[in-house]
Amino acid sequence: MPVTVARFNLVAPGAGPAELGARYRAALEMAAYADDRGMTTVQTEEHHGAENNWLPSPFAFAGAVFGATRRVAVTVSAIIGPLHDPLRLAEEVAVLDLLSNGRLVTVAGIGYRPEEYDLFGVDFARRGTLQDELLETLLKAWTGEPFSYRGRTVRITPRPFTEPHPLLLVGGSSRAAARRAARLGLPFFPSAHLPELEAYYKELLVEYGTEGWVMMPAAETPLLHVAEDPDRAWSRYGRHFLHEARTYASWQSGGVRSAVKSAATTVEDLRAEGVYRILTPDACVALGLDSYVLHPLAGGMPVEEGWRSLRLFCERVLPRLAG
Repeated sequence: MPVTVARFNLVAPGAGPAELGARYRAALEMAAYADDRGMTTVQTEEHHGAENNWLPSPFAFAGAVFGATRRVAVTVSAIIGPLHDPLRLAEEVAVLDLLSNGRLVTVAGIGYRPEEYDLFGVDFARRGTLQDELLETLLKAWTGEPFSYRGRTVRITPRPFTEPHPLLLVGGSSRAAARRAARLGLPFFPSAHLPELEAYYKELLVEYGTEGWVMMPAAETPLLHVAEDPDRAWSRYGRHFLHEARTYASWQSGGVRSAVKSAATTVEDLRAEGVYRILTPDACVALGLDSYVLHPLAGGMPVEEGWRSLRLFCERVLPRLAG
């Protein structure tokens, strides 16, 4: 059975508070629907100061999803680690881990937008050092035992539900990220299909004498939307995918490697590129992927169209993937 993911970043260009509130509530209803029908994961993420209202508070959203669901995991992919206070983050994740009975998965990256660091007055040049401190602090804090932190002794309570600690992966596309994960014995989450980086990480595990594993996107990891008539859907809704693709492209320098990086500048280019795909239920099943990532509210997609896509996936795709 493939992994099936419903992705939500709550982007809504130009939306006011009332529209955003309705959109957030719709995402929670969609998460509950997906959970009831057997989808495995809700994925969310973190960006700050975006004009299009990109979700800045993934853990608040995760908590709401846990309250509305019973089985589905929530993957926060990824938090921008150096922007978080390590002790507060340890508490936040511990509470969500307890609340969810261990359903939270946190991927910690360092980000790639200096503007986000400027917003919080954090030195972008120190992001590697800050990420090391964050990860080391989380692992110590979740033991529930006193430890030394910035020259003083501290202790964090409550202890999380998951033993030995909540699932924490190190995200990134650099050798530094792979080294960080291997040194700490944490799983590695490359941001794209990077087999050479996976091999480097595994070499480092041996060198450090630690244990770990890799969760890496497949070579083909399209973001999906399901429709009875893909031509009509591209014509009516393709601009929403293009908005997200162009936003990502404006943030990512040439050195950033991502499974969803797009060079498209028109809807036609985006459709041909294949990073975002609108497919019929039959074509979706025929993909034969190890993981299916549905993006029902991409780029400000109308909520009613998001529901059509999700229902088609759950009713006409998901049962056939199980077979």
